[in-house]
Amino acid sequence: MDRKSLGNPVFIVSATVILILVVLGAVMPVRFGDVAGTLFNFTTLNFGWFYLLAVFIITLFLIIIALSKYGGIRLGADSDRPEFPFFTWIGMLFSAGFGAGLVFWGVAEPMSHFFTTPFGDEAQTPESARIAMGYSFFHWGVSQWSVFALVGLVIGFLQFRKKKPGLVSTALEPVLGGKPLVKHSIDSLAVIATVMGIATSLGLGVLQMNGGLNAVFGIDNAFPIQLGIIVVMFAAYTLSSSTGLKKGIAYLSNLNLGLALVLMVFVFIAGPTVFIMETFTLALGDYITSFVSYSLRLQPYANGDWVEGWTIFYWAWAIAWSPFVGAFVARVSRGRTIREFVMGVLVIPPAIACLWIAVFGGTALWYDLNQGTGIAEAVDNDLTSALFQTFDVLPLTTIMSILAILLIFTFLVTSADSATYILASMTSYGSLNPPTAFKIVWGVLMAAIAAVLLYAGGLEALQTASLISALPFTVLLVLMLWSFTKIIRRESPPIKESELQRFKRMEQESREQRNRNS
Repeated sequence: MDRKSLGNPVFIVSATVILILVVLGAVMPVRFGDVAGTLFNFTTLNFGWFYLLAVFIITLFLIIIALSKYGGIRLGADSDRPEFPFFTWIGMLFSAGFGAGLVFWGVAEPMSHFFTTPFGDEAQTPESARIAMGYSFFHWGVSQWSVFALVGLVIGFLQFRKKKPGLVSTALEPVLGGKPLVKHSIDSLAVIATVMGIATSLGLGVLQMNGGLNAVFGIDNAFPIQLGIIVVMFAAYTLSSSTGLKKGIAYLSNLNLGLALVLMVFVFIAGPTVFIMETFTLALGDYITSFVSYSLRLQPYANGDWVEGWTIFYWAWAIAWSPFVGAFVARVSRGRTIREFVMGVLVIPPAIACLWIAVFGGTALWYDLNQGTGIAEAVDNDLTSALFQTFDVLPLTTIMSILAILLIFTFLVTSADSATYILASMTSYGSLNPPTAFKIVWGVLMAAIAAVLLYAGGLEALQTASLISALPFTVLLVLMLWSFTKIIRRESPPIKESELQRFKRMEQESREQRNRNS
């Protein structure tokens, strides 16, 4: 590790803040949880509208920029081509973006909405099942990925086309300037938000793994077990991160996507296949027709807290994740055009997510509606059991449950592996080959903050942490949108291939004419 990287103020400040939070959470877990809860209530009550508006505007902006004349510009030189094959690229996006979270919520969310409806209607009815699927599609659809795509687009454009450091502060220079204090503050905030967002995902995955071990092997849902899972996971992603981006992360991403497809195909065939396809089609239609109303839905005329507990939590979680996922998506998307990047990121991972929810959530809904299996009630009692309650009504229960536990573990390792790489890069001046020691430091701190949050309050503490850390970064996202608008307007749209060929032909003809005249 060179001295320049070690003395980076971003590394020193962000690592110190996270370490202080770890110590406070470990020494005063009750007080830590109380303070976090107070901040949670303040944030949701006063700034929920800001999260919803920001994400909606970002989504519209990305669609417009992709369809505009700037869509053909590449994230790199005009001659660059994609670094990774399409399947590997999608696997990396999916694994880093929300693989473990989707496995957790793929059954838990629709069954939660089925048990307690978003609009206060009668629960556990065919109508409530339809609303549950449509809202689940919305939460895992385009909006969440638009946040990742914006950060990835700006960083990738600056890093590969303009040869600038892949840092959030660099993306905001056209708006906020380049003073060291401002840049270091922005990057430190991005790192802290990232760590809290990743800790949320790791904690959710650990809770679900513990739930799976309880369902399959009767192992208690207890903090010591969860701590043991974190230790094993830390060892695995530390080992993987040492192999580099093109080996460990790429291999694990392909394994994740392949294993996820195996599980999904099995449930699709073994479950109510026709019902799954029908509910997918109907939910997709409901998602599209309700997109604007769901995107801007709040409850100012009623004292409900459903939107705060679901939509605002998801958007805050995505925003907290966005510095990491955006930087990682940028890193693996070199050579792709803006249009290809935006459409790929906004369409393919959300489509896979919606299909996953239709297969797993749809199967659970069908069994509850038609055979009274009580999965929704069991999920209401313990969210971590959702996926495994569904496997209980299908054949090969034990085998599928073990494969699901393995999938959750590999997703967590991939996410943590990717995160250590990005965090190390963000704290070593945007280096594409950050020091291994930095990866280890961030690996330790991520594992520690996840453990502390589980110790301080479990699922509620995890949700609270991501939401609080996301609020200041939401402001930066809005500024980033403004910044990219200023940057891209200075860029000349690429010449279409046919025009370029015509130009070359005319130049060749002119050269030949000069030769004949001479």
